[in-house]
Amino acid sequence: MKKIVLALALLASVQIANAQQLKDAESAAKKVEAAKAATLNEKKAANMATWLKLGQTYVEAYNAVQGNGYIGASDAELAIVMSGVKPLSSEEVTVMGQPMTVQHFETADYYFAGGKLASIVTTKPAVEDALGEAVKAYAKAFQLDVKGKKAKDIAEALGGIHDKYSNDAVSAYQLQDYVKSSKLFEAAASVSEMAPYSQLDTNAFYNAGLTSWISGDVDRAEVFFKKCLEHKYYGDDGDVYARLSAIAEKKGDKDLSIKYLEDGFMSYPKSQSILIGLINYYTTSGGSTDRIFELLDVAKANEPGNASLWYVEGNIRLKMDPPQVDKAFEAYDKCGEIDPNYEYGYIGKGVYLYNHAVEVQEKASFEMDDAKYNALVEEYDKSLKAAIEPFEKAFNVTKDTEIQTTIAEYIKNACFRFREDPEYQARYEKYDAIVSGK
Repeated sequence: MKKIVLALALLASVQIANAQQLKDAESAAKKVEAAKAATLNEKKAANMATWLKLGQTYVEAYNAVQGNGYIGASDAELAIVMSGVKPLSSEEVTVMGQPMTVQHFETADYYFAGGKLASIVTTKPAVEDALGEAVKAYAKAFQLDVKGKKAKDIAEALGGIHDKYSNDAVSAYQLQDYVKSSKLFEAAASVSEMAPYSQLDTNAFYNAGLTSWISGDVDRAEVFFKKCLEHKYYGDDGDVYARLSAIAEKKGDKDLSIKYLEDGFMSYPKSQSILIGLINYYTTSGGSTDRIFELLDVAKANEPGNASLWYVEGNIRLKMDPPQVDKAFEAYDKCGEIDPNYEYGYIGKGVYLYNHAVEVQEKASFEMDDAKYNALVEEYDKSLKAAIEPFEKAFNVTKDTEIQTTIAEYIKNACFRFREDPEYQARYEKYDAIVSGK
């Protein structure tokens, strides 16, 4: 699965619950009932402060059952902030392939990963839908606040509720309850848009769509991904376009599916999810793959000095069946002509030649015919040696030390094959020192 985000905003990572002790849940529920009773009085119900109080008590009720723990806390830190409150039991579980320890308290479960508190899940709420009811109360308070005297306070309260919804959505996602997670992300987005907070949380829309997609509810996913487009949020590398395309494909609308991909490609020509979708479509639909390159030509015309577009073309041509190696190399070489300091064209060429050599070597290892074996070894040496030059060009122009180290590993391995030649032995030693950090 993609990192959520996958685009997930892990708001919970640094926030403290600021809650009452677990034993205060019953008291918090009683305060809610008292605050609700005040709203039934006609005179008090007309007072903004009555609804502010109700909103506050609902939030306190939400907090009370979660305890004083906070995301990122260690056992030692929790021992201090929890004031001696001990779990009823604990067990080892596996969540999304990750081992976790869950501590069961009276009204909440604490999930630990790597010795740190990773998630808090309410198991026994003090009152049902505390956050939803708090939102309604604050909305009523804002309606009564005709002069806007408490607008700032209400906005801060709604912002806090938004964060709590987001945190709970992340927890539900981590526990693979994707239906619940989607609903919580939707709630976070909805609260965020409410006046006077009035913030647009496109990330919450995206995550509501993503978790719906994971749960298999494509209709719901489509709603939220379309909302993303409406608000000009496209995800990482135009991921929203790719997902809407997949949804349209799933629904049998091939024309709409390809339209999403082509629209996305114009803005995100380097997006792998979009590129793969386009390639798959044009290579399996019976249509001409020339359309892919027509789209690239449009992008090149818009940005003639963008070397990365030629790099994209090279990648596409190598993914064709069969690969268009010569044309791919022409595209990679064009990158250097446009921008001699653009390393990826050299890298693309070097990686292909290196990987091809590895494939030939493996093929040779199973060849029993001496003549054929020798021919394969000759091809292996030729391809491996040819990879060195573009790799060295990339090494010399890149300013990214991590990329340099990776390239050095390739060159070192290639030169090792030809180390009997003093020139290659010297190059091997040079790049080996770089890889080993000497």
